[in-house]
This record gives sequence, C-alpha cells and structure tokens, in this order.
Amino acid sequence: MTMKAEVFLPDDYRPVESEPFMNERQTEYFRRKLMNWRSELLEGSRDTVAGMKDQTRNIPDVADRASEETDRSLELRTRDRQRKLVSKIDAALRRIEEGEYGYCDMTGEPISLKRLDARPIATLSLEAQERHERREKVHRDD
Repeated sequence: MTMKAEVFLPDDYRPVESEPFMNERQTEYFRRKLMNWRSELLEGSRDTVAGMKDQTRNIPDVADRASEETDRSLELRTRDRQRKLVSKIDAALRRIEEGEYGYCDMTGEPISLKRLDARPIATLSLEAQERHERREKVHRDD
C-alpha cells in the first residue's frame, strides 16, 4: 500500500478548465468537497435520531399527535433520501481512489468542472444526462 503525498490546496482554490483535467489539485478539491458533504449529512442523521428518541412521548390530543406523526414521517423520508445520497458520495469517493472520477459513465468524456462543482456525485456529462432523461420520459409515456 503506497502513501499519497499531501496535496496543498489553498482555501480559495477552485478548479479551472485551463488546468489539466482531474490533476492532483482538482481531485483533492472534489475529494474534500465530497467528504465535507458526507460529514454534514451524517451529522444531520445523528441529530435526527437523537431528536426522535427525545420526542417519544404520549400526546393526548389526536390532532397534535397526527401532526407530530406527519412531521416524523417527513423527517424519515428526508433522512432516507440523504442515506441514498451518502451511498452516492461513497461511490464518487471510490471513483476518485480508482482514478475514474470526473468522467462520463456513458461516453468516457470528461464531465464539465462546473457540473461537478454543482453536483459532485454526477456520473454523466450534461449531454448524456439530457439524453438519458429524454429516453426515460419517452419510455414513461408509453
């Protein structure tokens, strides 16, 4: 197992198209962005679980109980979406380790830095994503 050298990344660093695509700095930038996002999601999950344990109580008023159940259900759905997002973040981190991050799964072409910055878990270029969505829409309308 080889140890990677620490990549210096200034706080104000932003990937630019004029650099070589997915160089060490860009890769480290996206790795840190994904790790921070993952940490935020997991922290939110822990807070939700702790909050739900604290909120377990008997509410005599039917309307209040229904309102609390609705809130809890919504919170659980949100957390489930976030759990799925964490697995996508993990997959993106694996692609970084494997040197495959930033390339379109469909075409193999680089995904634009703007798209990756906005959606660091993206696996398709914007064009491939649009084609995919058009095909999905056509099949859904059948």
